Amino acid sequence: MKTERNLIQISLLCAAMLQAATSGAQPVTNISAGDFHSLFLKSNGSLWAMGNNFYGQLGDGSNINTNRPEQIVASNVTAIAASDNQGNHSLFLKSDGSLWAMGRNDIYPALGDGSNVNTNQPEQIVAGNVTAIAAGDFHNLFLKSDGSLWAFGFNGFGQLGDGTYTTTNRPKQIVSSNVTAIAAGEFHSLFLKGDGSLWAMGKNYSGQLGDGTASSFNTVNVPEEIVSTNVIAIAAGGNHSLFLKRDGSLWAMGNNQFGQLGDGLYNTNGSTSTLGLGTNRPQQIVTSNVTAVAAGYSHSIFLKNNGSLWVMGYNKYGQLGDGAAINTNRPEQIVSGNVRAIAGGNSHSLFLKSDGSLWAFGLNSSGQLGDGSLNPTNRPELILGAYNQISGRLLGSTNIQLSFVGIAGANYALDRSSSLSPPNWLPQLTNPAGSFGALLFTNPPDPATNNFWRIRSVP
Repeated sequence: MKTERNLIQISLLCAAMLQAATSGAQPVTNISAGDFHSLFLKSNGSLWAMGNNFYGQLGDGSNINTNRPEQIVASNVTAIAASDNQGNHSLFLKSDGSLWAMGRNDIYPALGDGSNVNTNQPEQIVAGNVTAIAAGDFHNLFLKSDGSLWAFGFNGFGQLGDGTYTTTNRPKQIVSSNVTAIAAGEFHSLFLKGDGSLWAMGKNYSGQLGDGTASSFNTVNVPEEIVSTNVIAIAAGGNHSLFLKRDGSLWAMGNNQFGQLGDGLYNTNGSTSTLGLGTNRPQQIVTSNVTAVAAGYSHSIFLKNNGSLWVMGYNKYGQLGDGAAINTNRPEQIVSGNVRAIAGGNSHSLFLKSDGSLWAFGLNSSGQLGDGSLNPTNRPELILGAYNQISGRLLGSTNIQLSFVGIAGANYALDRSSSLSPPNWLPQLTNPAGSFGALLFTNPPDPATNNFWRIRSVP
């Protein structure tokens, strides 16, 4: 775990020979939003986290929250999943196909390590061949390279799909082959097969499985086919489900108390219509052009093929990002273009733009937005810019000017080391550090000495 955030190094062997040097930070490539924490990957395979860490779900070796992105793993991470609602755990995959977990494991064995002990550092659960992961509240799903579906954790509603209601603290095979995608909600699970069929299991009190039934204590503990063909993407929320068909249409089922299905049938104050708590059959919401979908606990997010971002549902904490705190039961456009990835947490949302920049909005009580504060925001806020780089240019014969493009409103410190084996970082005297400001040396470095520079964010 690195204590320095936004660490960027540049080696200047001889200042007198320097014309220009630049080291660029890696753009963000993947995002996941949990209960009160967030995860993201950079293109160099590094894993970063922010937010609630009471149970060690950030994996930094502590139980201290952070409101700035913190690097957890330096490289080789390929996929991430942050648990929903009260799960407070995290999963990730490495490039060798190994599955790792950290966080809460005490009430229910959500980590799959054979114990009921929390851990605040990444722990290997499966050694290889894992290709996809999904984190629910206290249960998890994963796929192996042979198309088999595996599950572990809490199973009180049959969400593992093994035909029982018995919780397990070790991975268990559920389907032997041909599974292509997975999604885990609070207490229900969805998956796709290679023929485009959609399957579901678990809690169905609000009709979130979409099988035409819904009542108190209604559960399904074996996989049940819901749609026979043409499904290409799935998302599971608290008590609702979303999916896309091959023709770009968006479909939804389950709880609709806050308008999260986007069908316009519920009042935006959360009251219900004559249809009860929702719909127990898949209902078409958008006819075409939808390319991606994500579900928060009680809100929904989707993308269209023009890169626009749309939302619906619960908005008490600004998780819809429309500048208000009013629920909406119809899809509402928030960003007009250039969005390429989305993630919905309990009460916050994340998205990536095509330039690799990370944006967030919603509840921020544990620092889950990563903006350096604990303040919520009801508008999209830039968390990591598209370009996060340090550049150097010669000023005279030996003096150097370093410029750094950072996060608006953040403060940075400059350190220097003459070696990296090991490093001996020394703080440098500069002009006041701030976003988009040049850091100028008060005393020039020795041009005959190795000079390694790093910039780190500070409170």
